[in-house]
Amino acid sequence: MRSALDFSPLFRSTVGFDRLPRLLEAAAQVDEATLGYPPYDIEKLGDDTYRITMAVAGFGPEELGIETRENTLVVVGRQSAQDDDGSFLHKGIAGRPFQRSFQIADHVKVTGANLENGLLHIELVREVPEAMKPRSIKISTSEPKAISSTAKKVA
Repeated sequence: MRSALDFSPLFRSTVGFDRLPRLLEAAAQVDEATLGYPPYDIEKLGDDTYRITMAVAGFGPEELGIETRENTLVVVGRQSAQDDDGSFLHKGIAGRPFQRSFQIADHVKVTGANLENGLLHIELVREVPEAMKPRSIKISTSEPKAISSTAKKVA
């Protein structure tokens, strides 16, 4: 799928944003098979802290996997084979396998994950390296040089 937007003016005046068109195209693609499953929330908890919460009812910790690759967070769920004895009158709890990907910004790291009451909480934090943080530059002034005693006598 090609984007309807022309990004060439952006590339004439920027460096390192070549990933942007791919991110926009990936966000525009909709996978009908996984649309809305599993449901999730993305929260901003502070200036540099985030949480992704996914509703994964029926999945145990051994059936879930979390992995980061470059700037992508991937959450995978695969339930172990269950004995379906056919005694259900209605089966509405989804237990199908899934793979959900999230694009994460540079310097965002996953710091932990917790499964509680059918909700998978993934904690993220942005850790900007010290070299990339803004820093203040001290401005110095040049003091006028003292006039030497020989220059005073001449004057």
